[in-house]
Amino acid sequence: MPYKLTHLGAKTTVTGSCHLLQINNTSILVDCGLAQGDDHTLPMSQWPVPPKDIDYLFITHAHLDHCGRLPELIQQGFQGEIITTHATRELLFPMLKDAMALQHEDEESKQHFFTRLDDLTWGFEYNETFELKNKLTFRLGRAGHILGSAFVRLESKEPACSILFSGDLGATNTPLLPDPDPPQPCDHLVLESTYGDRLHEGRHDRIQRLGEILTRALADGGKVFIPVFSLGRTQELLYEIDRLRTDPDLRQQFPLLHSQKIPVVVDSPLGLTLTEIFEQLYPFWDREAQDLRAEGDDPLDFSGLYSARSHRDHQRLTRMDGPAVIIAGSGMCTGGRIVDHLAAGLEDPKNDVLFVGYQAKNTPGCIIQKYANTPDGYVYLDGERFSIRARVQPLSGYSAHTDQQGLLDWVCSTGHKPEKITLVHGEQHARQALAEKLQQRGYQALAS
Repeated sequence: MPYKLTHLGAKTTVTGSCHLLQINNTSILVDCGLAQGDDHTLPMSQWPVPPKDIDYLFITHAHLDHCGRLPELIQQGFQGEIITTHATRELLFPMLKDAMALQHEDEESKQHFFTRLDDLTWGFEYNETFELKNKLTFRLGRAGHILGSAFVRLESKEPACSILFSGDLGATNTPLLPDPDPPQPCDHLVLESTYGDRLHEGRHDRIQRLGEILTRALADGGKVFIPVFSLGRTQELLYEIDRLRTDPDLRQQFPLLHSQKIPVVVDSPLGLTLTEIFEQLYPFWDREAQDLRAEGDDPLDFSGLYSARSHRDHQRLTRMDGPAVIIAGSGMCTGGRIVDHLAAGLEDPKNDVLFVGYQAKNTPGCIIQKYANTPDGYVYLDGERFSIRARVQPLSGYSAHTDQQGLLDWVCSTGHKPEKITLVHGEQHARQALAEKLQQRGYQALAS
C-alpha cells in the first residue's frame, strides 16, 4: 500500500471519529471527534503523528463526535488547514462554543481558540476537485446526514491510488437535505456501519407513526419528551410537525395536532441558535423545503411553536402541565435540559418519551429504552434514581444515519468495486452483519 491508515477513534465503536492517513509525506486527519458513552479514543500523546505535524484536517460534519476534539487538537499545536463544506464551517462555531461553555478555561483562552479556528478553517464546494500539496487532490460529496455533511475522496497521482471516507451517511428523502451523492470510484472505501444490521422505517411510514404517536400520547393530557441532538434532528422534527399541522391530508388524519393548538417547545438554546442558522443556509436545503419556503410556508416555524431560551423559561416548562411536546437536548440524555424534564416527568404514566436517534451503550437514553418495559425498570439521572413509568417509544425512521439497505445501495451505486472496504463507526454486530451482506455481493469488506 502506498499509504498508511490508522484509526484513532471509531474503529470499533460508533462515536469518536478520527482517522489518520499518511500518504506522499503528508499527514491527513479525517475528523477529530469526542467519544460518548463507553466509547473511547486514543489520547493525542499516543498518536503516531503529533498534532503539530499534521498537514490537513477534514471535518465531515459538525456533530461533536466528529469535531469535538478540535479545541484539544489546536491546543496541542495543530496548525494545518481545516477543510470542510461552507455550511459545516458556519455550524462549527456555535457547536463548539456550546461544548466549551462548561469548561473551566478562561475567556481569553477560548477566544484565542476561536480566532485560530477562524484562521485555519476553509469552506469548499461539493463535487469539485481541489489540489493539496505533494500531488494530492480531494473532492467532497453530499452525505445527506445533516446540513453541510460530506464524504471525502482523496487521490494521489503518483503513486496512483484513491481512498474515500464516507463520514456519516444519511437516508434518502430526508426533510431539508438533498439525498447523498453517489460515491466516485475508489481503491479503498472507509465506510460507516452504525445501522449495518437493521432497517429503518421509510419517510412516509415515519411521519405517519409520528402523527399516531403524538395523537395517542397527547390525548390524555400528558407531555411528550423528545431527546434530540440540537443539530439536524431538531430541525427535521420541526419540519415534520409543521407538515402534520399544515399539509391538508395530514391535517385530516391527525386533527388533534392542529385543532387544539397543543404547544411545541424547543427547550434548547443551542437548538434555537442552530435553527436560525439553518434558516440562513436555505440555499443548501432540498428542493421540497425550498419550494415550501418560497410559497410562504416556513417549514421551521409554525403557529404553536415556542422557544425556551432562558433558564427561567426552562424551569417554568418543567412545572407546566401537559399536553405539550418538548424537544430538548442532549440526544442520548447524558446532560442538557432533557435531563430535568425526565427527572420531573419520567415517573408519570401519562407522559411519553420518544427516541428518534441512536443511543450509545450505557448512556441514560440507552438504559431508558432497554428497561422501559421491565417491571420496576429505573435509570439514574444526575445520580438520582427514577422509575421508568412513562411510555417509551423508539422511532427508527428519524435516524440521521442510513440503514443497512441504504449503505448497500450507496456502495453499489458507484458501479465499481473498491479493492477493499473497511467498516468503522459501528458496534461489532453491526459491522459484521454489513460485512457479510457486502461479501455476498462480491465486495472485499472487513469488519475491523
